[in-house]
Amino acid sequence: QVQLVESGGGLVQAGGSLRLSCAASGRTGSSYVVGWFRQAPGKERERVASMSWSGAYTYYADSVKGRFTISRDNSKNMAYLQMNSLKPEDTAVYYCTAAVSGTWDYWGQGTQVTVSS
Repeated sequence: QVQLVESGGGLVQAGGSLRLSCAASGRTGSSYVVGWFRQAPGKERERVASMSWSGAYTYYADSVKGRFTISRDNSKNMAYLQMNSLKPEDTAVYYCTAAVSGTWDYWGQGTQVTVSS
């Protein structure tokens, strides 16, 4: 089992920045892909970004390319999502997730990000 805890959400004005953190604990010895998803009210959950264990492979949704950056520090069992130039449409609950077996096996509880116009 892997436990994930997000932090860093909050209220920010459009154009501002936030940095989300994800702390992993438990059976973190295995390599895993880390991802960030978000879900806005009335919308489906969508993958925002993900990164392989080595960091060599990353994915970004088109809507956040050039504005968001995913990173990880495996020595600390941490992952991050740096969000710049935030827009009101980025408002959502953001979830950290980990894939050990090829699917998104573990999820955090989510952190609210609200961007005011």
